[in-house]
Amino acid sequence: MPNYESIAYARCSRGALLPDRKDNLVVINKKQNGSKRYLMKNDSLKGQHRINEQIRAKEVRIVGDEVESKVYPIAQALKIAEEMEADLVEISPNAQPPVCRIIDYSKFLYQLKKRQKEQKAKQVKVNVKEIRFGPQTDDHDYNFKLKHAKGFLEDGDKVKAYVFFKGRSILFKEQGEVLLLRFANDLEDYAKVDQMPILEGKRMTIQLSPKKGAAPKKPALPKPAEAPKADGKKED
Repeated sequence: MPNYESIAYARCSRGALLPDRKDNLVVINKKQNGSKRYLMKNDSLKGQHRINEQIRAKEVRIVGDEVESKVYPIAQALKIAEEMEADLVEISPNAQPPVCRIIDYSKFLYQLKKRQKEQKAKQVKVNVKEIRFGPQTDDHDYNFKLKHAKGFLEDGDKVKAYVFFKGRSILFKEQGEVLLLRFANDLEDYAKVDQMPILEGKRMTIQLSPKKGAAPKKPALPKPAEAPKADGKKED
C-alpha cells in the first residue's frame, strides 16, 4: 500500500509538485517507464506516445537542443535519458527510425495541452445566417433581404438563402431557382457560391461564403458644410 501522504509531496524529475488527491493518482511501474511516475488518471493525452521501455525500435533518432541530434541504439538513448533525469518520448513512431525527444513526460504532456488550447483559441467561429424567400417575393422584400445579406457577409458570416414552396407553389420551382441565382449575382462583389441552388423537399437552397477582402467598403458620409460665421456687427 503506497503512502499517499508522501506521494502528494513527491516531485517529478523536473521538480514540479504532484496532485494531492489519492483518487486521481496512478503509479506507473518501473518496467513500463524506467522509473516511478505519478500521473493523472484522467489525462486524455496519456498513452498516446510510447516512452522509455515501451519503445520497440532497436534504434531511434533523437532531436532536441540538449543532445546531439543523430541516430542512437535504443539502449544508449535510454541511458542518456536516465542520465538527464528525463524520459525518452517517441514523437514520430512512423519515421525510419522513429524520432524521439528527451524530455520530462509530464512537461511534454503540458506542452501538448498548451498547444492544443492555443490552436482552439485561434479557430474562428463561422455563423450561418438564413434568409427565406417565397417563390413570388416582390422587389421591396427582395431588396430588404439583399441588404441584410450584404451586412452578414461583411461581418464574415455565411449566408444560406432558400425559397420555401408551400402547397401548390412547388409548381414555381423554376421561378425560385431564378430568384436564388439573381440573389447570388447581386452579391458577387461580396460572396462566392459554395452550393448552387438545390431542391430538398419543399426548400430550394443556395449557400454563399464571404469573399476575403473583396467586399467594398461603405462610402464615408460627406461632412456637413459649416454655416458662415457672423461678424457680430449690427447694421445701422
